[in-house]
Amino acid sequence: MRRTSSLVLLALAVFFAALSPLIRWYAFPRLAKVPADQYQAVVLEAKNATLLDYSTMKPRQVSKVTIVQTLRGNVEEAKKAKKATGRDVVVWDGLSYIVGPDGKMVSSIPERYIFDAHSQAPVHVAGESVDGDTVRRKGLEFKWPFLTEKRDYYYFDAQSRTSAPIHYKGTRLFHGLTVYYFEQTVPWTKVPFPKKMPVDGITPQTVQAMGMERWYTTKRMFWVEPVTGAPVNGEEIHQEQLRYTTGHQSPVTVFAGHVKMRADYVDHTVALVKSQRPLVLLMTSYLPWGFLGLATVLLALALFLEARGRTGSRAGPGQLDPAPGGAAPVKV
Repeated sequence: MRRTSSLVLLALAVFFAALSPLIRWYAFPRLAKVPADQYQAVVLEAKNATLLDYSTMKPRQVSKVTIVQTLRGNVEEAKKAKKATGRDVVVWDGLSYIVGPDGKMVSSIPERYIFDAHSQAPVHVAGESVDGDTVRRKGLEFKWPFLTEKRDYYYFDAQSRTSAPIHYKGTRLFHGLTVYYFEQTVPWTKVPFPKKMPVDGITPQTVQAMGMERWYTTKRMFWVEPVTGAPVNGEEIHQEQLRYTTGHQSPVTVFAGHVKMRADYVDHTVALVKSQRPLVLLMTSYLPWGFLGLATVLLALALFLEARGRTGSRAGPGQLDPAPGGAAPVKV
């Protein structure tokens, strides 16, 4: 009976020992993914910013500029992309909508971001765009991969339509979460005009006809929770200018300010990430290490029962122990 039990325990130990790496290295990369129907919105603000008054073409100081960024999962387009590529694909239709202190639109830039649901790597299919312009992304945008590493990544800049490294700058504590801090500086770069301008009658073509180009630079900062790969905070020190192509006129500031995520949205994002983090850890840490520990305990029990069974077999039923000194026992 003991031998049967030890064999059963040994079989279970082997099963759980084999299951441990399978969950981590086989199941997790296939099961962990960004849902195709996800919707999220975030509000950012730049207080005491500089903003161009298009009626006078002069910059002025304003109390606040508000940026509303939305990302909406397009399930139907994701199905089409999956059919074309054979991969689990997420299609995010994004919108960056900027308003001044008077509530009037400053700019409105739509974007379609298409990426692999598991790795977050960009997927190149029809529809990948920024402000109606076809783009081909390299690297990340909006979200880091699950189990983010302490290294530099390529990050796509929607303004310039180019990718450049975003640098890992260290580990920090943010609202009770251990996060990785990343930073990217985009140098002064000539960029396209938004197709939707803030004043009726003014188009990119009319501004270009005045002999002006749009230039921009930014310092981009992200605090990323590494298990989920979700940014819990983001900031930009952002500057835009109109530069004359002829003459020696000084550049005109279009926008300048330190853009920060609004505090209530930071709290909401942190709470959401804290709720999702255990689900990723379940498959990457809790179950693999738990099953490995269970396998070790079961193996120890199997060996213990086998050892006891062998000791009992050697003794035999009813066998008498020899007398001290090796003499046969005396029967009276």
